Amino acid sequence: MKCYLVGGAVRDQLLGREVHDKDWVVVGETVDSMLAAGFTQVGNDFPVFLHPKTKEEYALARTERKNGKGYTGFDVDSSVEVTLEEDLQRRDLTINAMALDQQQELIDPFNGQNDLQTRQLRHVSPAFPEDPLRVLRVARFAARYHPYGFKIAPETMTLMKAMVSEGELDHLIPERVWKETSRALLEDTPDIYFEVLRECGALKVWFPELDVLWGIPNPVQWHPEIDTGIHTMMVVQQVAKISDNLAVRYAALVHDLGKALTDPVQWPSHREHEELGVAPIQALSDRLKVPNDCKELAIMTSEYHTHIHRALELRAATVLKVFNRCDAWRKPQRFKDLLTACIADAKGRLGLEDRSYPQADFMWKAYEVANKVDVKSIIQAGAEGKNIKLRLDEQRINAIKTFKQSYVAL
Repeated sequence: MKCYLVGGAVRDQLLGREVHDKDWVVVGETVDSMLAAGFTQVGNDFPVFLHPKTKEEYALARTERKNGKGYTGFDVDSSVEVTLEEDLQRRDLTINAMALDQQQELIDPFNGQNDLQTRQLRHVSPAFPEDPLRVLRVARFAARYHPYGFKIAPETMTLMKAMVSEGELDHLIPERVWKETSRALLEDTPDIYFEVLRECGALKVWFPELDVLWGIPNPVQWHPEIDTGIHTMMVVQQVAKISDNLAVRYAALVHDLGKALTDPVQWPSHREHEELGVAPIQALSDRLKVPNDCKELAIMTSEYHTHIHRALELRAATVLKVFNRCDAWRKPQRFKDLLTACIADAKGRLGLEDRSYPQADFMWKAYEVANKVDVKSIIQAGAEGKNIKLRLDEQRINAIKTFKQSYVAL
């Protein structure tokens, strides 16, 4: 059986990155011969098998011919006549179109190794535009390999722009867009993903609520970078340094969408942008079918990030109101995630990246103090019905006041 290690495992091995998953291509075999060798078939659209021992994926070499719109409109040929080079030619980027044989000899018909060395993300063939999902994939690879110095080859960016202008991305389904986006958000430099999509025009297609933020000014005393789009990307850069939680990263991305709804007459002020942000966050999240935990945290971050920023100025009763509205009592981790997103927002400003942010520490410790108020003792003292909640709030407010006095004194 002629088996070849292909794709990302070869690419990352040559880059010196840790290899997590190994994919194999098999040449000259059939479904029957694979099954006879003990493999288990798992592929629906084309023959993919699991190795009987390692459980790694082995796919029959195949070619794909475009027969419709979108990323699913392909005729697939996985017959025994398909060669390894033909299989590699259907791949997206040259750095993903290399293989290693069983003697560890590199097979590189499209000069992927050279593009690795020169840090180029370059398409393999003129068939690249046949799959619109490749626009998002290239943007994601740009985000992943940006720390290594990779750039998108100009001719590949030209193709990506043409695909967008020709409406190819309209044929993608939300689940695939979110899958690529969620993976990109978890990279070390997720901002690059959105910058690439903006450059080729794809951001306007699937993320219009985000795309409009560029060019909207903020007050210079609070935002030396001024531009809301630039600020958003700086926040995404910061959140990548402090959290690997997808919901936190998504919340950081969309926390300021409400500023696009501010009347330009009011610029650079953005009063009530917190509440205004709820509708566009819901629209974007619904379009992409974003998981509920991501959407809920994003909406909460939009609504309350300025409250958290002003935490040390708030009255104890207002601090309690934030805890109540955020349901911190039942969902403390989500509240802590909100604070993390706010840290990223505060640090995502030009020249303020290393500034301390005591507000998050204060709010979390104030929550812990308020949460220690014992409702059972209130009931044992004789409170009943609505009075239980009134006494609970009173004691929590007093606890927050006392804590704040000592905290500020420090």
